[in-house]
Amino acid sequence: MLICQVLSPVVVSCVVMRVLGIESSCDETAAAVVEIDDRGVCTLLSNVVISSLDLHAKYGGVVPEIAARSHIEAIEPVVDQAVSQAFPDDDDPWDKIDAIAVTYGAGLGGSLLIGVLTARTLAIVKKKPLYGINHVEGHLYANFLSGGSPSLADEYKFPSKTPEFPVLGLIVSGGHSQLVLFEDHFKYRLLGQTNDDAIGEAFDKVAKIIGLPYPGGPNVSKKAAEGNAQAFQLPKAKMAQKYDFSFSGLKTAVLRLAQEQIGEDFTFPSTGLAERLSEQQKADIAASFQRVAVETVVDKTVLAFEEFQPKTVIIGGGVASSPALRQALAERLPVAVEYADPKLCTDNGAMIATLGCFKLWLGQPEADPYTLDIKPNLSM
Repeated sequence: MLICQVLSPVVVSCVVMRVLGIESSCDETAAAVVEIDDRGVCTLLSNVVISSLDLHAKYGGVVPEIAARSHIEAIEPVVDQAVSQAFPDDDDPWDKIDAIAVTYGAGLGGSLLIGVLTARTLAIVKKKPLYGINHVEGHLYANFLSGGSPSLADEYKFPSKTPEFPVLGLIVSGGHSQLVLFEDHFKYRLLGQTNDDAIGEAFDKVAKIIGLPYPGGPNVSKKAAEGNAQAFQLPKAKMAQKYDFSFSGLKTAVLRLAQEQIGEDFTFPSTGLAERLSEQQKADIAASFQRVAVETVVDKTVLAFEEFQPKTVIIGGGVASSPALRQALAERLPVAVEYADPKLCTDNGAMIATLGCFKLWLGQPEADPYTLDIKPNLSM
């Protein structure tokens, strides 16, 4: 904690606090240090991510046991690197850390356990306050990073201003699709969420159907750029709760469409589709699916904006980096949306540290480092 002394009548005191964030909910082992000043402005001091994605790609998705073993190997060097990069000129950089924040849910149980046990141990040994972080909520807090240290300022693109409350948040990732209205920090209500597949999960499943590699999101988007988004008319789910989502029906419609395109019925196995689809058919299916998936979340976001009139709209999660989604929101919302850097949309320690900064700054309850447990199914 840095305290600025009063040097003259025009200089006011200030407090700067720094938080180490640890993220290990899925296949990325990540740690970062974020600084918050007395105005609530957050600055990224370091951000280190090691992914085990290559180990999972051949299986077409994340294998929990492989992910957990990778976290065990990577967690200590990743944390050490994040702390040393944040304070490269300090003999004892841990002296500059004021608190530790760690994802304790939602996510894969084995993966979460590695991060939480590491954070608990560090909090005890280093005598630092500990904060448990909701991974889903953390995704939105990547938008509260206002800048980076000189070494990072050119590596990331940051929003020009901090989001102003009330804030409408759209979370779109491999495991979550949610609309949340924030009145203030830690004061929010969940407007709606997916009843089955999340949008990112639907992208992954469609990628498998048409023979694209994992991860599905960026590969479907790349293929969609070669296709006609109006080639096929796919259904949008109609939900009883107007802000809820559903993507399982859309995924099934893509499967039936692919079977139809090769002249087969519903009994034809999905594993045999890719080799019989032409590249143009794959591109048109990808483009048509992406259009409907994006329209589904944008329709709900626009509807919520019109009802609640928030001052700011923010999005978080891996799908938040989708150019198609960003373009659609820009075209249909009457306010400009400033997006987090794509590198801060996927899982990272910076978003966890940023949310931890606000917990520390606003005096939220600390977690007990001796008892903090994982919650794989944690919800907002």
